Amino acid sequence: MKKKADFIVGLFFAVATVIFIVLFMTNDFFFKWAFERHHNILSWYIRPLFIIPMVLFAFKKSYTGISASIFALFTSMFWFPVPNAKNPQVIEFLAFEMDYLKGEWTAQKVAISLAVPLFFIMLLAAAWKRNWKWLLGVIIGAAVLKFAWSIVFSGEAGMSVLKPALFGLVVCTGVVSCFLIKHKRTYKK
Repeated sequence: MKKKADFIVGLFFAVATVIFIVLFMTNDFFFKWAFERHHNILSWYIRPLFIIPMVLFAFKKSYTGISASIFALFTSMFWFPVPNAKNPQVIEFLAFEMDYLKGEWTAQKVAISLAVPLFFIMLLAAAWKRNWKWLLGVIIGAAVLKFAWSIVFSGEAGMSVLKPALFGLVVCTGVVSCFLIKHKRTYKK
């Protein structure tokens, strides 16, 4: 894809992501509909995996790939059907998340929430600049912080995040490490 077309399509997905977030935060029906599907634990396992294409597309400097991966990450919360049986810890944690998102936005909450775009910026900058140590540090740090935030703010219900976070961490660091090893071998030839 030519650079101009890549930028335009990437911009389309970036705008679509912003529209999705605004709709999600302002439309109560859509918010509840999406969270009902987010009770399906499969969405918890798939979401961290979008880090892999984000990293690979940043490495290739593809705006379309990066933006489409971010769009997919955000929308994947409702890709799966509402589960027949719901884990009580998942119900409790998602109730906390829903209250957190719909509750009063204090300066502290805004500051904490800025960690999400900061994560994306750091992740993409590290991959774009091919700084592998920084990249792996960002991935590991994000998983640890997500788990810590979940426990600190939602108590024991936050433990429901542990398995998906560890799964995502292991797969993402494994794939990025393999890609790094392959890239270094290719570069040396």
